[in-house]
Amino acid sequence: MPSNRRLIVVANRLPVRRVSGGETRWVASEGGLVTALAPIARSTHGAWVGWSGASDRRTARFTHDGIAIQPLALSEREVESFYHEFSNRTLWPLYHDAIRTPEFDRRHWGPYVEVNMKYARAAARIARKGDIVWVHDYHLQLVPEMIRRMRPGVRIGFFLHIPFPPEEIFAWLPWRTEILRGLLGADLVGFQTTASAKNFAALARKYTPAEGTDHELEIGGRRVAVGSFPISIDADWFESTAKLPRTITQAKALRSRIGAKRKILLAVDRLDYTKGIDARLQAYELLLGSGRLTVEDVCLMQIAVPSRERVFEYADMREQIERLVGRINGEFAVPGSVAVHYFRRSFTREELTAFYVAADAMVVTPLRDGMNLVAKEYVACRPEASGALILSEFAGAAQELRRAILVNPRDVEGVADAMHYAVKMSKKEARHRMGILRTQVRRHDVYDWARSFMEAMRS
Repeated sequence: MPSNRRLIVVANRLPVRRVSGGETRWVASEGGLVTALAPIARSTHGAWVGWSGASDRRTARFTHDGIAIQPLALSEREVESFYHEFSNRTLWPLYHDAIRTPEFDRRHWGPYVEVNMKYARAAARIARKGDIVWVHDYHLQLVPEMIRRMRPGVRIGFFLHIPFPPEEIFAWLPWRTEILRGLLGADLVGFQTTASAKNFAALARKYTPAEGTDHELEIGGRRVAVGSFPISIDADWFESTAKLPRTITQAKALRSRIGAKRKILLAVDRLDYTKGIDARLQAYELLLGSGRLTVEDVCLMQIAVPSRERVFEYADMREQIERLVGRINGEFAVPGSVAVHYFRRSFTREELTAFYVAADAMVVTPLRDGMNLVAKEYVACRPEASGALILSEFAGAAQELRRAILVNPRDVEGVADAMHYAVKMSKKEARHRMGILRTQVRRHDVYDWARSFMEAMRS
């Protein structure tokens, strides 16, 4: 990238978080997006626009580790309507195949537009001719067109981290044309999978004046490239952390507490209805009930990271899952051996790595997922090519990780069979499958993802 072409990242959240103590300070946030983009923004003397996470708390622009940080202040009303309501009760369920019925409340559309304009104005104040502005995710789908009007001389990219739905679902959205026009303000619109990219291109041709192919559209005399760019992880970090003596010690301690001869099935999810946690527990219950495996043979470790607990549907789902865990343990546990170890809390990346190292199989069975990086993290943490990955056909990662044990997460008997197969799989087959999976994850890490998108932006 030319030295005078900066990268301006526009995302819902900042790459840093505020830490309170003796004095307020900012520390880098964890996550693949920050890992991949912070070095590029730093090397180009770029900037990052995002919400600080606090309501009505204005913070002046500052520099952190060579990146200009532009925090946005959102009012409590904006947080409620833009984030909790429109983003997470309208767009999130709609884009995840309407697993839950989306809400279409016009009172929240106005704040969504207003907050998108707030992000766009902040980016436009920073950007200058020739810069690259990279906008991220479903919260900010109107921003590309807004920036285009304010700063026509910049290159604009957009990447959607969640699935983009097919026509028969997206067409429900009363503001479908506005959303599509917002995205078409970009020079490049990127998605996790080819299917999502095709969905977008077809909808743009139907509901806007855009014409063209699934790979390139033309609107208003401009060309808009469309493509799939599967996001990934920092594979080297996970592998090197998995090899650390302290990680190995923690993993051994986990296995010792579970029982050296028992197989560990591990699941790590946000506590969200798209993740299929209840169906997974039912499959495990069916497996134990069939007698093919007992609690002396196997245990399921379910990590459920709290998510949006103020929303009724999520609180209700949490109660259902916890009742299901209690029922399974009540029926199948024996003294000294619990059927399900359930953790409803967050873990650090280092702590999760120890779980990945300890687990004999990873069970990743979302009903719908843009990518699912947990599957890739587990693979990266298996340097000896041991272990097995059970993966939903409806996770974006399934398009790349073809040697996983692929399942339909709604087929409870099929998932139970896959769990049994993973536990009983020969070491030879496990090494063969995992070896192929590891090659894929290592070749296409998060840095490769960022490079490929930036190269497409420059072309």
